[in-house]
Amino acid sequence: MRPAGLITVRTGSSRLKDKCLLSFGEGNVIEHIIRRARYSGFEPMVCTTTLAEDDIIEETARREGCPVYRGSVKDKLERWLDACQEFDISAVHTIDADDPFFDGPLGHQSFRLLQQGYDIVYPSSRVFIGGVGFSLTRDVMARACALKQSDDTEMMWYFMEKVPGLRRTELPVAEAGTARIRLTLDYEEDYWLLCTVLRVLGPLAGRAEIEDLFARNPDLHRVNWFRNDEWKRLQQEKGKAAVEASDV
Repeated sequence: MRPAGLITVRTGSSRLKDKCLLSFGEGNVIEHIIRRARYSGFEPMVCTTTLAEDDIIEETARREGCPVYRGSVKDKLERWLDACQEFDISAVHTIDADDPFFDGPLGHQSFRLLQQGYDIVYPSSRVFIGGVGFSLTRDVMARACALKQSDDTEMMWYFMEKVPGLRRTELPVAEAGTARIRLTLDYEEDYWLLCTVLRVLGPLAGRAEIEDLFARNPDLHRVNWFRNDEWKRLQQEKGKAAVEASDV
């Protein structure tokens, strides 16, 4: 049985409006993500919210023959847990709809590692941004949800780390590729760069091809790398706020 690829997606975005619906290859971003997941050997399952604005996500996923779960608007962790219960799956690899060039082989490596007794496998810090997601069990989601005292769980790993006896590890990657590659979709500059990679390498490009492209064009990262520093600061602030709220 193919591992479940839980695709987290919603239309709401304050930085880049309706980014999951932007044109990308032979469709839009979410269609591309579903097709790439299936091509990569995952069973794609879309996880979105109950907001009316996300009806189009459900419609799109259904057209692609992909099951959909719609849950909590704010509580991402609860939405994930409820989706796993709805689909009757005990573990997932997460695929963020912001990451059109997630690497399938790394995702499978992460999921296999999870089977060795871990609760969660973190993305490798040696892979480009947007290159691979988390692998985690439904059980650890349930344990984290039982402990949390806030429904703002966008930065879900902060809540995971509160689980007593958490068995966690980072996906090991022996060789780091070209530094400073940001292939995640949050800003207009991200979209420009992603479309450039798409135009040059095609929709199914793998990690080696992508890293080679950036190695041959050492200034390419300048298109959007400055956004990564901004994003890190924002996530740190959000994470701190979430943890403080959960401790009240």
